[in-house]
Amino acid sequence: MEHAGVSFPPAYEPHNVKMLYNGEPVDLTPPQEEAATFFAGMDPDGMHLGNPKTAKIFIKNFFADFKVLLGRKHLIKDFKKCDFSPIRRYLNEQKMIKKAITDDEKKARKEENNSALYKYGYALVDGHLERVGNFNMEPPGTFRGRGEHPKMGKLKSRVIPEQVQLNFAEDCPAPPCPMPGHAWGEVRHDPQVQWLAQWKENINNQVKYMQLAAQSSFKGKSDRAKYGKAAGLCGKTILKIRAATKKGLKAKKAEDRQLATAVWVIDRLSLRVGGEKDTDEEADTVGCCSLRVEHVTFDPNEEGGDCKEIQLEFLGKDSMLYKQTIDFGSDLYNESDNMGKQVYDNFKRFCKGKRDSEEIFDKINPSMLNQHFKQFMSGLTAKVFRTYNASKTLQDELRKTEQVPTWRSLTAAEKVVEYNNANREVAILCNHQRSISKAQETQLETLGNKLDTLKRQKKVLKKILKIINSGKGTDKIPLKKSEKAMIEAATEAIAKAKQMKESAKTNAEKIAASEADEAAKQQRRDCNDAKFTQAHLWEKVPTQEQVIKKITSWNAKITKMEMNLKHKDDNKEVSLGTSKINYMDPRISVAWCKRNDVPIEKIFPISLRGKFNWAMAVEPDWEFNADKAKEQ
Repeated sequence: MEHAGVSFPPAYEPHNVKMLYNGEPVDLTPPQEEAATFFAGMDPDGMHLGNPKTAKIFIKNFFADFKVLLGRKHLIKDFKKCDFSPIRRYLNEQKMIKKAITDDEKKARKEENNSALYKYGYALVDGHLERVGNFNMEPPGTFRGRGEHPKMGKLKSRVIPEQVQLNFAEDCPAPPCPMPGHAWGEVRHDPQVQWLAQWKENINNQVKYMQLAAQSSFKGKSDRAKYGKAAGLCGKTILKIRAATKKGLKAKKAEDRQLATAVWVIDRLSLRVGGEKDTDEEADTVGCCSLRVEHVTFDPNEEGGDCKEIQLEFLGKDSMLYKQTIDFGSDLYNESDNMGKQVYDNFKRFCKGKRDSEEIFDKINPSMLNQHFKQFMSGLTAKVFRTYNASKTLQDELRKTEQVPTWRSLTAAEKVVEYNNANREVAILCNHQRSISKAQETQLETLGNKLDTLKRQKKVLKKILKIINSGKGTDKIPLKKSEKAMIEAATEAIAKAKQMKESAKTNAEKIAASEADEAAKQQRRDCNDAKFTQAHLWEKVPTQEQVIKKITSWNAKITKMEMNLKHKDDNKEVSLGTSKINYMDPRISVAWCKRNDVPIEKIFPISLRGKFNWAMAVEPDWEFNADKAKEQ
């Protein structure tokens, strides 16, 4: 294995813009100024500083690290007296200056990026050229985290070559260190691992790796083996596990009973296995083995009687909230074996007499669970169950839709909606969520407004048709106003802004050019909006045939936009991509596309088509089952 090592971000260049303390400018050293700039670059209304709960954590951590850089004798003592607005204004100006980039500068920047890609982005492995994934070292900054991570706001240190270990073949030359005056920390020649470089980050003291890209043949083999192992759970293996679980749910020994209950939860609810964490150092995220009494509420709706509902509420991976009410008495969780009801009784037993802070599964740990799984299949771990459940759920949901009598009459777009619905079921099962961004909210609002406009336009078209059919009052039919002047004005404004960018020399001229460019783009958007609002009209009185044709076209537009809006609204808090990338066997999706004449690009973006190129040759009748696992 041969590669060029890691590409490091450029050294910090001081801008000498002073922050204020108690209203007065403050002198800072370059490292101190860099840290202050990190904070000034945060959006005051964003998800970290805009939320009072997370802002408190963020500011506390940032200021603690900032004070270490400042030293004990520095005059800055109280965060409330700090004013980062001068630096924030400077950063906003720099954004405007960067927007004034010319076409030639864009071309030069692209060539520079390509040069770095050709140098660092490829590795020679066993004689084959493979793409490298993350060859750019992460720059320093403030740690963001997700949810209410206890370390958000801390300063991420700049990583230097001395902290980096490289791994390459013994008979290959060591890549030259790209940072003058520095040297690589350590060189290894280990053919048993796939990483090319590794280092430790300072926030969580975790090892980070530079590895081959997702579309490399090594990753493809790894993915194929992962999904093959999950498919091996199908049929007899999962039945054996569930038979052992049913028996263990009533075991006399507390350890055996807890083990069986945890297996059921991992199998049927797709919870992660979980493990112990230092909640002062890491986010208090929870999995099955680390569930505490405080995370469960029996009979949350206070129905009484024989209610066997439990509400599970805790922070899962990446601090995403898991909050679901499970009816352990329902047919879904009992079928013919009544396991769900027994699991409910076990939860009651495990929680009895414990404080809220105590663990429910206090007799077992993840290692014991994984050891238990290995007796059923070599290499089987709790993690495999999530891949199995995700793939099996997707396949079952897709098969349900294909059995609907009207399925064959659906368009490709309508079939994609059904696929996304199946994908959403998997995402909900695996608790794959995402935060709603401002951009998403704006997009939904814009789509909703466009849909309302289309519906109003359809009403106008029907009135026009009525007038034409009656043969009276055609002079009252609204006609399209000329858009020529508006289009020409927008085109002229864009050309002028481009000319200003090309001729801009000073920062003031570049800022003025960017502002002119933004105004011109807004003018073009206004022009497009104006065109959209009268797209249903004609320049002269239309014929009956023209109106009927346009009404038909508007019906199709409304249906498509309603479908698009519903899809975006349904999935605004659900991450469909996580399931596709990591949990659902891609061959299920490829076979489904082939069976139903749906272009694969409607399901997988180009990045995933590259990652899953090994799955593209499957037959239309391919299924996720144990027999396919044997074909690996």
